[in-house]
This record gives sequence, C-alpha cells and structure tokens, in this order.
Amino acid sequence: MGEDRLMSVSEMAHQVADVAGEVHANVPEGMNPAPDVRRVLLVWDAPNLDMGLGAILGGRPTAAYRPRFDALGRWLLARTAELSVGSPTRVEPEATVFTNIAPGTADVVRPWVEALRNVGYAVFAKPKIDEDSDVDADMLAHIEMRRRGAGLAGIMVASADGQAFREPLERIAAAGVPVQVLGFREHASWAVTSDTLEFIDLEDIPGVFREPLPRVSLDSLPDEGAWLQPFRPLSALLTSRPA
Repeated sequence: MGEDRLMSVSEMAHQVADVAGEVHANVPEGMNPAPDVRRVLLVWDAPNLDMGLGAILGGRPTAAYRPRFDALGRWLLARTAELSVGSPTRVEPEATVFTNIAPGTADVVRPWVEALRNVGYAVFAKPKIDEDSDVDADMLAHIEMRRRGAGLAGIMVASADGQAFREPLERIAAAGVPVQVLGFREHASWAVTSDTLEFIDLEDIPGVFREPLPRVSLDSLPDEGAWLQPFRPLSALLTSRPA
C-alpha cells in the first residue's frame, strides 16, 4: 500500500460520520430498521475478498470455488438465533455485500447482484472510477449507522483489510458487542492474532465452498515447494499511483 492509501484510511474516521448521515438520508425504507430492533450485521467486502480468493486460486474462481451466499446466510441466521437468546429487544439479521462496478462490466455483474438480492442480501454497488473509489468508507458508515439507535447485537465483517477495519472493530468489541472477522487466514493475520476480535475462516463455515480450496501457506509448504501467485498483474503498475 502506498502513502495515498495510508493517508486516505487515516482520514477515514473523520469522514465516516458525514457519510453515515448521507447513507441514512438515502437508505431505502425497507432497510431502515425499527428503533427497537438490534441488528446482527454482516458486511461483505467484495473487492477485498475477491482479491484474496484469486490469490489462493491463482486466477478467477470457477463455480466450484465461488462462495455460496445461501450457506453463509443460513450461518448468519443461526448466529442471530444464538445472540438473541435472553435479549430484551428484538434481534434481526442483516447482510450487505459492498462492491465496485468497473466501467463496462455491469452486464457481467448484474446476474450476481440479482442472485444476492434474491437470497436476501442488500447490495451496495459503487462505480470503480479511480483508485479512490473504494467502498471502505461506505462500509464503515453503514456499520456506524447501524450502531446507533438500538445498536448491534453482533457484527461480522468479511474482509482482510486491517488497515480500514481493525481499529473500528476493536472499539466496537471493547463496547461489549461480539465481533467476528470472516476471511482467509493467510491474509488476515491482524484478526487471527487479535485478543479482542474472533476470526473465522470462510472455509470453516459449512457449505460456503463446494470444494476444498487449494490453499498453500508459508507455514505448511509441501516438500517440493509451491507457486504463490501475484495478487495483481504487473500491468497494474501502469495505472496505479506511485507509492
């Protein structure tokens, strides 16, 4: 990550309250919970997890290696039932996938977005205009908005982006809210080793992947060695900002 990335994240906390207000003003009626309902919130960072999965697979995932959001949804429902036991207020689950839409890809991405919505997920889609078009601030604003009012009964953030999420999630955990980070252990050491955050590997959630992922880590290399694929092509250096 370059200095631009570090600077944007350090400034993000100052932007979240303003963005949360804008999100709240524009949120669809069905997404605006009753004031007495606490949420078990799942936030899925699609750009970050797509990159992590691509690194594990060494390329674009086939159908066998794409996450099954119906299985993840059933896991969220079970988690919500656990957290609702003994709660004096009503507890409901809510799942949102945050994603970027690159120019010219709308027709390719549309079936995936519609499938998510049919399963019961909300989708926040943002045009990928430049390097600053990340959805990090939007995810943090959504979390902050749901934290207000009746508050959160629990939160799960599916991402390996410790730069954006570690401190906000640790603050939420310190306030007594159960916090879980979902992702791939190879790319989320900040969550795996955290004393306050619980890490759950996506492959450990039943049914999320149809086939075992072909995972190789530096801690468990085969005797003959293994190829570790790049996170992005070298050609990306021609369009990215210098560090």
